[in-house]
Amino acid sequence: MNKKIIITGGTGLLGSKLGIKLSREGNEITLLTRNTSQAREELIWAKHIKEWDYTKPEQWKNIIDGKDAVVHLAGANLSAKRWSDNYKKIIYESRINSTRNIVNAIKSCEVRPKVLITVSAVGIYGNRNDELLNENSKPGIDFLANLCKDWEEEAEKVENYHVRRVTLRLGIVLSREGGMLKKLLPSFKLFVGGSIGTGNQWIPWIHIKDATDIVDFVIKNDSVSGVFNCGAPGIVRMKDFTETLGRIINRPAYFRIPKFVLRMVLGEIADTIVSSQRISIEKLLGTGYNFKFGELESALKNLLIDKD
Repeated sequence: MNKKIIITGGTGLLGSKLGIKLSREGNEITLLTRNTSQAREELIWAKHIKEWDYTKPEQWKNIIDGKDAVVHLAGANLSAKRWSDNYKKIIYESRINSTRNIVNAIKSCEVRPKVLITVSAVGIYGNRNDELLNENSKPGIDFLANLCKDWEEEAEKVENYHVRRVTLRLGIVLSREGGMLKKLLPSFKLFVGGSIGTGNQWIPWIHIKDATDIVDFVIKNDSVSGVFNCGAPGIVRMKDFTETLGRIINRPAYFRIPKFVLRMVLGEIADTIVSSQRISIEKLLGTGYNFKFGELESALKNLLIDKD
């Protein structure tokens, strides 16, 4: 049965791919975006685009009434600027306040959506080296960890109104169109690619197709609820990631960018980039979801060679 679905952050890397997938399946997609003209230009498939200012819920909350699902992906780009106190405030409020307002909007609906899906990040755990992390592991204590913790707590409140809530703690989303992979490729093509940091940190990654398929799976399966680590089964260390990438595109992976250099260039976010999260995905696998790209080599070949 086709559904009426709201997506916030529909012009982002994950949101744009998700919108295309859900639309092709025959669902009625409504995008809430700050920039409607950009969305109409970039997302020609989108029939329903509404302007969204998360600080003014009175302008959009009626749009949610009667919808089947809300997928909340919006938030200020973590890597767009150095983490000054002011930009950290923007990052925090764009996630916490928007989620709070969405939950309050759902509360006021005459016909509430059946599910609210939000994204968080494996950064909630902070830097944990080789510790195996499941959804019950304690959060870290840095800025990103506290952000994710507060973010998830705001989303959880929707359960008070008898709405199913799913929070996906995303790993690094692999796509040739954005994210970490796109940023790594230029240095490899210039024969100066390699690891970031020590190379020993665990990299919880996920193919963009699996990330979108998991959201689709969650919408369709009413029994799935709560918080889930969201990364591929074939988690690897950074040095293995870059060696595999180099082999696939026939480039060496000899070089290494030390943390202190990265911190000089990027500031505080460098600590997050080189942190290690060895996540367990047993809970996600227990839902019955089957990964399309469970191993890194097949994922990278699909993105960089097959390109389907």
